[in-house]
Amino acid sequence: MEGGGRPSAVQAVLLTASTAITALLYSVYRQKARVARGLQGARKVRLDGDLRALLLEAPGRCVPYAVIEGVVRSVKETLSSQFVENCKGVVQRLTLQEHKMVWNRTTHLWNDYEKIIHQRTNTTPFDLAPAEDSAGVTVRVMKPLEATELSLETVYEKFHPSVQSFTDVIGHYISGERPKGIQETEQMLKVGTALTGVGELVLDNATIKLQPPKQGMPYYLSSLDFDSLLQKQESAVRFWKVLTVIFGFASCTVLLLLLRRQYRQHRERQRLRQLQQEFRQAQERLASAEGGEILKNACVVCLSSTRSCVFLECGHVCSCHECYQALPEPKRCPICRQGITRMVPLYNS
Repeated sequence: MEGGGRPSAVQAVLLTASTAITALLYSVYRQKARVARGLQGARKVRLDGDLRALLLEAPGRCVPYAVIEGVVRSVKETLSSQFVENCKGVVQRLTLQEHKMVWNRTTHLWNDYEKIIHQRTNTTPFDLAPAEDSAGVTVRVMKPLEATELSLETVYEKFHPSVQSFTDVIGHYISGERPKGIQETEQMLKVGTALTGVGELVLDNATIKLQPPKQGMPYYLSSLDFDSLLQKQESAVRFWKVLTVIFGFASCTVLLLLLRRQYRQHRERQRLRQLQQEFRQAQERLASAEGGEILKNACVVCLSSTRSCVFLECGHVCSCHECYQALPEPKRCPICRQGITRMVPLYNS
């Protein structure tokens, strides 16, 4: 603590940082908990003949947050994999990722570094259809790339190592960057994949559409079933809750330590004020007794007994014999702080 009982700069920064982190974690926890509650309250619908009638009866022909499970069916043509034969899908993502080693001047170590240098995503319209009856009711999936969790399967992956000459190696060591190679990846949402969609379900003319919800809730297109998806979100809620509690406890601990030190500082100031008040009261009592003669000859240490010691070599007469005995070793004069080599008793007749 600094003078006046104020916390030091380090303590103030520590308390501010822990409080800010706790507030941030609590905000994330609240968001995750809201998402989990939204999933729990989402309406589960089936891809059957009753779905159209359900939407016709719903306000605005819309279910704001619905869960629907089906398999992927292409509407028109499908996308073919560039590397795997007979692999058809409705979403295709091609990625080129650079891998290299970068020299860290602080730790003096080579660290792995990855960077996406090119990525292209192709889509084609597709529906969710019942797995057991391909001729049943289908739901058109809108804006799949806006889904929070779009489950794409990696169908091709190859690493192309970089070829380096001796001069290239020397140049890379000088520059602090060593390229390792390029990784080529193809991911697809294949036709026939079982998918769980969570979003807004609307009846637009004769087409049933699944689209991103308008209430700010997340839009899901996941290969997990609904129970697994819900369990995953609840696990995330528990994780962020534990983090929030830990950092909240740390913030409370820092705050209590600061308050405890400030309380001790306050008690110490009170004790000093009380001692000063008692000292002034003793001076007033001595000044009023015998016209000030007692105060004139009073011991400068206890202010109650008369002076009865001569300190040598300084020659000061300022203490009674009891206070002289109580002085710590090596004994020094209370007036000039010079070492006392000898004490001579003073007798008043």
